[in-house]
Amino acid sequence: MSLQLSDEQRSLVATVREFAARECGSREQRLALTDGGRSHTNLEIARKMADLGFLGLSIPEEYGGSGGGLFDACLFLEELAYNRIPLGSFGVTLIVAHMYLSFAGEDLKKEILGAVVAGMPTAVAMSEPGSGSDVASLRCRAEPVDGGYRINGQKTWISNAHISDHIMLVARTADTGQKHHGITMLSVPTSTPGIEIRPIATMGLEVNDVFFTDCVVGADRLVGVEGQGWQQLILGLNTERVIVGALALGQARRAFDDTLTYVTQREQFGRPVGSFQALSHRLADLATEIEVTRLLVHDVAQRVDENPGKLMPREASMVKLKATELAKLAALEGMQMMGGMGYTEEAGMEEQLRATVVGTVVGGTSEIQRDIIAKTFGL
Repeated sequence: MSLQLSDEQRSLVATVREFAARECGSREQRLALTDGGRSHTNLEIARKMADLGFLGLSIPEEYGGSGGGLFDACLFLEELAYNRIPLGSFGVTLIVAHMYLSFAGEDLKKEILGAVVAGMPTAVAMSEPGSGSDVASLRCRAEPVDGGYRINGQKTWISNAHISDHIMLVARTADTGQKHHGITMLSVPTSTPGIEIRPIATMGLEVNDVFFTDCVVGADRLVGVEGQGWQQLILGLNTERVIVGALALGQARRAFDDTLTYVTQREQFGRPVGSFQALSHRLADLATEIEVTRLLVHDVAQRVDENPGKLMPREASMVKLKATELAKLAALEGMQMMGGMGYTEEAGMEEQLRATVVGTVVGGTSEIQRDIIAKTFGL
């Protein structure tokens, strides 16, 4: 295994950078594409990237993708975040796509994966008002009925639901007395009667409450095996956490480079502020941490590609923990070193901070990742 990029992978990275510079390289372009910064996904940008084949890098050719691996997708995700391309929906979309790829039947794979490759976002609904880090305590019901399932309950913090045609729902189909049993995954079209999607007002997030009231879907919307949803979620954690880590790595690089540019140009006491040891040593530490994190993310992504059926709870959680905490630190350090300028919308660092802090919460908090890592050592 080599952590060096192939010629094809270097070409991929260069092409994404060229696209970003052309389509959304300036703050003015990004504001125009995001309704003044109020939306994090531009569907026209998604379609353009789909036409270039970027959105199907890790999707097999039979479903419209290019048949690459998770590592290829991670290189794209890293550049997506670094270049601030307004496609904030894609991380979750790719996580969900891999769930379909691993567990869905052929008809659902063709339906959903083909749409993802073409630029359509999708969503997953796990969290509930009383079920966050303890996902298995969920109460949303999908009652088996003749020929399908009747769904009742509420999901919350659901990214992409307002712009998606389908939601991957994780619901309870049976009460066995053991909370990890009787959980099932269903693909629910957002056009199904009985679904209500309400946006949640937040700073820098596009999340929703989703309410299901006697919402009925057919048995053909079952993803995987009824009652085995928890086991299926566990099997997908390698991919989910590496995807989040790749995005966070891109964010950390962006915050570092923006800070470096500022402290090189900003002068006080007759010289650039970055030349003072108080700042230069902090930047040296950040640069070292970014390189360490890059090696970790790339290594684990390649190991997942080489061992697709192997659970890697320690490594995957390390990726998620290290990369998201670093992205947050890089943005915080950037704001400190940029002084008052760091708080302005023009500089963009305050936006970076909002985007990075949430990474330590979504997809399993940093505290949960530490718990998982510790348990792999028998603690």
